[in-house]
Amino acid sequence: MILPIDHPPVATPKVGVLLVNLGTPDEPTTPAVKRYLKQFLSDRRVVEIPPIIWQPILRAIILNTRPQKSAEAYAKVWTDKGSPLAFFTAGQAEALQERMGHSADVRYAMRYGNPSIADQLAAMKSAGCNRILIAPMYPQYSGATTGTVLDEAYAALTAMRWHPAIRTLPAYHDDAHYIGALKTSLEASIAALDFEPEAVVISFHGMPERTLHLGDPYHCHCQKTARLLSEAMGRPLVVSFQSRFGRAKWLEPATDDTIMRLAREGTKKIAIFAPGFSVDCLETLEELAMQGHEQFEEEGGTHYAYLPCLNDGEVGMDMVEAIMRRELAGWI
Repeated sequence: MILPIDHPPVATPKVGVLLVNLGTPDEPTTPAVKRYLKQFLSDRRVVEIPPIIWQPILRAIILNTRPQKSAEAYAKVWTDKGSPLAFFTAGQAEALQERMGHSADVRYAMRYGNPSIADQLAAMKSAGCNRILIAPMYPQYSGATTGTVLDEAYAALTAMRWHPAIRTLPAYHDDAHYIGALKTSLEASIAALDFEPEAVVISFHGMPERTLHLGDPYHCHCQKTARLLSEAMGRPLVVSFQSRFGRAKWLEPATDDTIMRLAREGTKKIAIFAPGFSVDCLETLEELAMQGHEQFEEEGGTHYAYLPCLNDGEVGMDMVEAIMRRELAGWI
């Protein structure tokens, strides 16, 4: 088709894949962490307290006390490549792009921080992506993770006159590719240790218990992942939930309590793994690998190992590619 001379440029139609993760401060400083936490903790999917009550607490207390402590924690895991969550997520997008070739335009975004979901969707649309798979990289669904990613994506789409066709990645907590990748990674990591763990703890991010009673499937998804992985490995796994925040009752048992209880009961050697995180981040590298180690030894444990997430390694990327190609069926 020959377009009129004054017709706006038309990009070649493409299929797009947008991998989305939680987000990270731009740098491990108090001002950067404050900006990040303000956006994160203002999300009504994350904190379900009415804003008229919550915002004064957030602005007057939390944002004046928590950022410095969090910045110190981020500094412990920051590398010359920046935030682990950021460079591992970027690595996943780069690896998937290489595997997909010209069949899809693969990019990544963060729900909080940069690059934003809105900016990436706009860039993909401008590049010709008229069909986009939005892929929240959370195996287990929660309104506070997958739900808010999709809210933000849909809000960005409302600003577009011409919407691309949209698909969204469903929870993959019980997907055979996911369970198989976890099994392979976990067994390889355990085999590389210089000790045999007496217990293997799998730690999921915590959620307020009320979310379960309100119908959020997250707790059930975590338990199913744990059951399927335990069956695949042929060994028991100790399930726990980390990162409690505030005074509300959270899902139990808590990871820190579990680590210390095991040590007090005489368990000397444990390994811990976080299957709900697609990439390593502050919560895995500082909370589990560092704090958890200290807590276990303080209670009498002698051998402790944190086992890494799937990240952008071959095992994890085989899983990501298989799932994405399935969800793109009919488009590529």
